[in-house]
Amino acid sequence: MYRGRLGRDLSLWVEKGLLEEVTAKTLLAEYDTRPASFSVGRVLMGLAAVLLGAALLLLVASNWEYIPRLVRVGLMLALIWAVHIGAALLLMRSAVASAGGLLIVGALSFGGAISLIGQMYHLSGDEQTVMYLWFAVATVSATLFRSAAVTVVAGFLSWASFAVYLESFDTRWVGFGPYAPLVMATVVIGLVRFTGAERARHLAYLLVVGWLAWLYVLTEEISVAIAFAVLGMVAFLLTALPIRPISTLVKTAGAAPAFYSFLVAIMGLLLLHAEMDEGGRMVVIGLLTLAAAVAAIALHGRDNGAVRYLAYGAFAAEMLYLASVTVGTILGTSSLFLFSGLMVAAVAWVVIRLERRFAAGPESIEAGEERA
Repeated sequence: MYRGRLGRDLSLWVEKGLLEEVTAKTLLAEYDTRPASFSVGRVLMGLAAVLLGAALLLLVASNWEYIPRLVRVGLMLALIWAVHIGAALLLMRSAVASAGGLLIVGALSFGGAISLIGQMYHLSGDEQTVMYLWFAVATVSATLFRSAAVTVVAGFLSWASFAVYLESFDTRWVGFGPYAPLVMATVVIGLVRFTGAERARHLAYLLVVGWLAWLYVLTEEISVAIAFAVLGMVAFLLTALPIRPISTLVKTAGAAPAFYSFLVAIMGLLLLHAEMDEGGRMVVIGLLTLAAAVAAIALHGRDNGAVRYLAYGAFAAEMLYLASVTVGTILGTSSLFLFSGLMVAAVAWVVIRLERRFAAGPESIEAGEERA
């Protein structure tokens, strides 16, 4: 998809005389030499590895009564060693996709081995400890082999560990277990930076967002919602300020830090709407939401499409909400629809103007400001 767009842009620049044809071909050839960020073969290899790992786990669950215990343990250990040695040999031959598939099988096999040993020898312990150990081993494997595939597995295991905790303790806060998702998210982000598994960072950020949502459900206090809104906006503003080393980390992390910090702020404002939906407080929260959306568009609207569309959606939804609860109490239903339609048209006009302003580039914006 990106290559096609890049090719069209290069052709357009050649036609306009902005770029020589030889340079355009050289740039396109250089891009073709880069490893593909998305490969159907890698995806299929990963799916095959997951299916093989699931088959192994089902075999463990079936409890091989006719096979001696030591033989069962030996088979699992031999499988784990075999897939890791095979992955190392494949990496030496630059067969990254096949090595990643074997490493996924190895990571899943380790979980099956833990379950098998506990089942055979009736070892005491809880599922939560097993998940922690499984995640730790996947982290070590991803680090030793610098495997993006195992980093993704570790990301899903962090989610599974959090789910096991919620089920085991009936969503209550017990001991230090609730802090584990934050630690795991930090570890996954570190693995992402080390292994280059860029898309896996979303698993870590979404885990933090889910943990925050659970924290509010656990407390149901308005102070928590205020903290989400305030701290989310503070974090979002920090992603836009040229403060080192924060700005350096944000640039290398892409659009995720700004988007998820703004998402937390919007989540907090939404919860405040639910808590304070009467009188002047509702209008104040509404104005704060509009101001947050405008600030998001102004700070990251040009370069961060995810933040831009989230801000557009928040702004439009807030305008319609304020119209429904204020004007709707005065006007009839048909008039409300008319007013809402006009408001949507106004929002669409603002969005179109902003999109044109972004497309014009910073030079055009500065020139327009000088003429003004």
